Amino acid sequence: MTVQMTAGRFHAADGVEDWRCLYHLVSAHFRTASLSEGIAFVDEIGRIAGRDEEEYLNVDLRHAGVTVSLSRRDVSLARRISAAALELGITADPTAVQLINITLDALVSADVLPFWRALLGYRQIGDDYLADPARRGPGFGLQCMAAPRSQRNRMHIDIAVPHDQAEDRIAAALAAGGRVISAAHAPMWWVLADAEGNEACIATWVGRE
Repeated sequence: MTVQMTAGRFHAADGVEDWRCLYHLVSAHFRTASLSEGIAFVDEIGRIAGRDEEEYLNVDLRHAGVTVSLSRRDVSLARRISAAALELGITADPTAVQLINITLDALVSADVLPFWRALLGYRQIGDDYLADPARRGPGFGLQCMAAPRSQRNRMHIDIAVPHDQAEDRIAAALAAGGRVISAAHAPMWWVLADAEGNEACIATWVGRE
C-alpha cells in the first residue's frame, strides 16, 4: 500500500530543511552570488534529477538565486538538490518562497470559466481551476457564491507562504496599513484587507490534511 506523502510527512523527513510546502508543491530558494554560479547549480540539478522525477520539477534561474519546486513525493530529489547546493557553497533562504493564486467569486462557474480560460491561455483542471500550461503564471480559481456581494472585491489574491513565515508576513502587511478581517480558519488561511477594503489571503499547508 502506497503511503500518501502529506505536507506533514514531508517536513518530518530528514534532509529537507531547505524546503517548504506550498499547497501541493514543495519549494526552496537558493541564494547565488552570480548568474554563472546559478547556472552551475542548475546544471547540477539537471544531472542528478532522474527522468521519472522531472514531471513536477520547475527551476527558475535569476542572477541572485535559483528557485526550485517539486512534488511532495520527491523527497529523495529534494535531499540531493540540497546536498548539491551545500557542496557548491550555496545556501537556502526559506523566506523567499511563495505561491500565488488568483481567486474570482462567481455565481455559476460554468458560465465564466471558459472566458478566463481563453483570455489567459490556461488549461482547465477540474470544474473551477485554471493553470498556466508553461507553469510560469499564478493559478486561477473560481469560488462559488450564492448571491452577488457588493461589500468586497470579487477577485482576490491567495498567497501561500511557508508555515513558519506566515506570522511575519501578516505582521508586515499590518505595519503597511492592512488589517485582519478574519482568522477563523487560521493557520490554514487568514483574510486581510488594505486600507480601502480590498481583500487577500495568507495561506499555509497547516490544517489541510
